[in-house]
Amino acid sequence: MGVGRTLDWDKIRVFYEVAEAGTFTSAAEKLRLSQSAVSRQVMALESELKVPLFHRHSRGLILTEHGDLLFRAAKDMHLRLDKTRQLLTETTQRPTGDLRVTATIGIGGIWLAQCISEFLDLYPEVRIQLILTSDELDLSMREADIAIRLRRPTQPDLIQRRLFSIHYHAYASHAYLERFGEPQSIADLDGHSIVSLGGDQPAFILDLHCLTALGRHAKDPRPSRLVVNDSLALRQAIELGAGIGMAPDCAMSRNPRVRQVLQDVEMPTLDTYLVYPEEIRSVARVQAFRDFLVTKAQEWAV
Repeated sequence: MGVGRTLDWDKIRVFYEVAEAGTFTSAAEKLRLSQSAVSRQVMALESELKVPLFHRHSRGLILTEHGDLLFRAAKDMHLRLDKTRQLLTETTQRPTGDLRVTATIGIGGIWLAQCISEFLDLYPEVRIQLILTSDELDLSMREADIAIRLRRPTQPDLIQRRLFSIHYHAYASHAYLERFGEPQSIADLDGHSIVSLGGDQPAFILDLHCLTALGRHAKDPRPSRLVVNDSLALRQAIELGAGIGMAPDCAMSRNPRVRQVLQDVEMPTLDTYLVYPEEIRSVARVQAFRDFLVTKAQEWAV
């Protein structure tokens, strides 16, 4: 059977139904076409393939050797499509499959990792890959499916949902304050050890750690005694008495080893956003994870 070009699936589908039914009439009823239209499609396919597909006789149709070969291939395609259709239905109706979620190390460690186990208990057929990085992965290139971002995305094809605000303040350990005293004003920071976040971080993240520049000329910042490129390590350094540093209230306010200082000074705030591509908005596991995080965000913000 020589095929000089790609076969027309519409003709293959009509041929398959005719072969299943055994007559043009029965196939036409199932396809909701006229008998003549079905017959023309089969004849056109035979002409295209340059081989007969049916032996025609008064009691019905019998597949030729070539027809039987094509029928087995068409049946396999039909079964594969049915299975795919079922999987697509399940994907949109029942949460299942892989989900890649990205967030910063800070928000991932403070909040997201604490929520994941509960989500996995609720949806045992979903598998999550949690990617913690300061880089904003490209969702349109499928580097991740869902992102928790610390600023509003600008891409028009991304769905965004605000989750909660993160408030930052200056913190120091009780041990440090007992040794060196508590700063009562911004100017008092000049006499204290400052610990800061540094390294390869987005500028808006580095700007949160403003204690070196607070109350100083931009060209004459106060020095940092310690610069750490990891937010979790920075918080631990503050807790262990390395100095005064900026940290989110959600991570430090309930820590009995530290205390907020400079409470009357206005400090920065970041809004968090749940972000994912428009094209996967109807996928059940995405919907389930979105609704779960929105609920958790509301509980956490209280």
